[in-house]
Amino acid sequence: IKLGVTSVVVWREKEEEVKGQYLTVSLASQTGFFHLFNMYDIMEEEQYVFQAADLPDGPCFCPQAEFNGKPDSLFFNDGVRRIDFILVYEDEDKKDFEKRHTFARRREYFEASLMKMGVELEATPSVIDDKLTFLKIHMPWDVLCTYAEVLHIKLPIQVNDLSSRPSPWRYLSWIAKPFYPSEDLIRKETEFFTAPFEKDRLEYFYVKDRDIFFTPSMRSRMAYYILSRAPYEIRGSIKKFGMNKLLDGGVYKAAYPLHDCRFNVRSSEEGCPNERYLLYEEWAHPKSFYKMQPLDLIRKYYGEKIGIYFAWLGFYTIMLTLAAAVGLGCFIYGYTTKDTSTWSNEVCDPNIGGKLVMCPQCDSCNYWPLISTCDTSKKLCIFDNFGTLVFAVFMAVWVTLFLEFWKRYQAELEYEWDTVEFLEQEEPPRPEYEAKCVYERKNPVTGVKEKVPYTAWGRCVRVSIGMGTVLFWIMLILASIVAITVYRLAVFITFSTKLRNTDLKDLEPLKEYVTPQMATSVTASIISFVVIMILNVLYERVAIWITDFELPRTKTDYENSLTLKMFLFQFVNYYSSCFYIAFAKGKAVGYPGKPVYLLGEYRNEECDPGGCLIELTTQLAIIMGGKAIWNNIQEVLLPWVKNLIFRHCNSAASEKVIPRWEQDYQLQPSSKLGLFYEYLEMVIQFGFVTLFVASFPLAPVLALINNLAEIRIDAWKITTQFRRIVPEKAQDIGAWQPILQGIAILAVATNAMIIAFTSDMIPRLVYYWSFSVYPYGDHPDNTMEGYINSSLSVFNISDFHSRSLLFFFRYRDFRFPPGHPRQYEHNVYYWHVNAAKMAFIIVVEHIVYFTKFILSYMIPDVPYAVKEQIKREKYLTQIILHETNLKLVTRRLKNGDDEILSNEESETVDMNIS
Repeated sequence: IKLGVTSVVVWREKEEEVKGQYLTVSLASQTGFFHLFNMYDIMEEEQYVFQAADLPDGPCFCPQAEFNGKPDSLFFNDGVRRIDFILVYEDEDKKDFEKRHTFARRREYFEASLMKMGVELEATPSVIDDKLTFLKIHMPWDVLCTYAEVLHIKLPIQVNDLSSRPSPWRYLSWIAKPFYPSEDLIRKETEFFTAPFEKDRLEYFYVKDRDIFFTPSMRSRMAYYILSRAPYEIRGSIKKFGMNKLLDGGVYKAAYPLHDCRFNVRSSEEGCPNERYLLYEEWAHPKSFYKMQPLDLIRKYYGEKIGIYFAWLGFYTIMLTLAAAVGLGCFIYGYTTKDTSTWSNEVCDPNIGGKLVMCPQCDSCNYWPLISTCDTSKKLCIFDNFGTLVFAVFMAVWVTLFLEFWKRYQAELEYEWDTVEFLEQEEPPRPEYEAKCVYERKNPVTGVKEKVPYTAWGRCVRVSIGMGTVLFWIMLILASIVAITVYRLAVFITFSTKLRNTDLKDLEPLKEYVTPQMATSVTASIISFVVIMILNVLYERVAIWITDFELPRTKTDYENSLTLKMFLFQFVNYYSSCFYIAFAKGKAVGYPGKPVYLLGEYRNEECDPGGCLIELTTQLAIIMGGKAIWNNIQEVLLPWVKNLIFRHCNSAASEKVIPRWEQDYQLQPSSKLGLFYEYLEMVIQFGFVTLFVASFPLAPVLALINNLAEIRIDAWKITTQFRRIVPEKAQDIGAWQPILQGIAILAVATNAMIIAFTSDMIPRLVYYWSFSVYPYGDHPDNTMEGYINSSLSVFNISDFHSRSLLFFFRYRDFRFPPGHPRQYEHNVYYWHVNAAKMAFIIVVEHIVYFTKFILSYMIPDVPYAVKEQIKREKYLTQIILHETNLKLVTRRLKNGDDEILSNEESETVDMNIS
């Protein structure tokens, strides 16, 4: 068999007919490294067909090395070559025959491919588990230079000579100093102008020391790029490659870059930067909750993608302090004025509310006195007041300022972190995309033929299937909303009957709060929360499957597609119940003599005489609080408990000296979705803070408290409980930016409609300015006195088919009384109120949208100083490129002149000789 090796040994497991059987071939190369391949077919006797030929050329020896006893070492055993990545695999002797040789064949072919690409390997057996082997990966200088150019990594060319403008607050810096990380531990790094690396122009880059020219995060990123594209099997025209497939198949157990030290102890190795330790002390430790984040160090250690997330989260939290302060002031205003509210005092007045008897709110419910809702009306005054209107308008302006100032801050980070020109063409395709490229097309930009994984029709089919699946799941959520609505209608009757016939002495402190409306609202909110969590788990897998099926080209495209799908689902999942309470509940209930029934059986829910606003507030508090508690349990307790169990299972080996790579293996692996759920959690919270803030002014306060903890929890989690995340490049927060802008636009409409349709502010204003005085009222001056009586219509119970008594009771609506020629039809008050509601929505929306437009226009997205620095950097890059090209041309011209002179001299000599 001619495969370019020294010897070939063929054997089979059993002494039997070999035709059609699996054989195992050991190819012993000159270096002594063994490659195991399964022979999938034997055509004839002594004629072997290898499905996995194409053995990589060159030496394929992976040296074995025992642990050298240095637990903090980040190098190979020679102490020179730095470890850039770790692969972990398990001894195949414990597996069955077929799986053992399949795994060995793929792993050894993969490692041979890595070495062919210039990567250096060293394998070390585990200290704790004899079955595990750790494969250390090192990127030599030439390989680093090659892939730095491939990935367009920007590296320093010259020290930044543009002096930063002095801050107007520099004289007060001593006040802010305690709120920043210690400068003795985390020193400010020198700023450079940078340019995309080019191997041929190495002399123009600022290379002081080759060992530190490429940072560890850059080295890990390049190593991950190679690992994601190295082949591990070739069968005919089908080429399989990529570390991710091997991880999913179990060939490797784990793959990760190394932390540089333990999080709570400095490294004993000389020259170790101890960046993980510094991040823990000045960022992730709970004692540092009041300090600003060391974003440059976060970016240096974890990469731009992690850095931009924490920069956005920190900026959002800082902006929330203003919103929380105003919201808290609005809440305090409502709390202090609730006892002076005229309409609430009328509800609680025995001579007014005590004498008004309300119609039943369900078919089996009893009549009830209006005064029984006294406490509810007092609570409602806290949230339903003129301060809420001011706060809703303020939040519409606040969200515009937040987004515009974030764009400016993001532009500064883009320049400082060298992501200004991180364009789509610079981002390499995903390995999964490259593996499926079988069709050819002409690139519309370059005009060059390129491989794509699908035709235009195939892409249309994939996108259509994905959209259809998303719509199906959204409809499933809407169906669950209808089910919860039916539950609310059915259980309200039950609570009305049970609470009326039950003695609540055991609940004496809470007796006044246990009403049928509140019990229905709370239980429905809890059920809604449980349904949300269950559907989240199911839909996550569906969304990932859909996005994998669509096969986006780059990782950014993949994440943006998945983000959009997940957010559409989560938007309906989290906000649907709030939209129902705010805009559907109590809006189509008819009147006592002619109620509206859902599905012909369940009578539609009615709002409390105080309105549905208090129920919306309850729903928001339960979902926001429950979501925060649930997420913190997932983010803190689960990884901590898993690591605790792992350490307990390996307690026998705790006395041994454990190397750095094995310490990291004991930590939790990072999520395949990366920061998706962290962003999703914050954006959903952003929606609660903005979309429904008119009903719950304390939402920004709760969000601020949660975010102060969230920053430190996320920092603690990735620094202490998880393996080091593979660094990734990112220019911005991706698809979340347009999502935030969409929420900001929608928030103006939702808050205006909450004030108009859910609260009682507009009916009260209409009464105060129009119906309390002539010609509709009897008061000489504008007043709120008599509002409750004016807002309740009269119904004669003799109009009930089952009753013949002549009594007049009240219900919440604006209709003519019995005996009127147009009895039970909407009166003039109703039309005045609806006209005022529509006018309010139109005026407020136009004013706020115009203000948002003016602010967006006046605030530039990129600061002037950043524009200057970007121009300066481009200028320096052009000069360097021009000088380099000029030198090349000069050198070529000089070589050409030398050749011409030498030819002329040789011709002269020949002539003289002749």
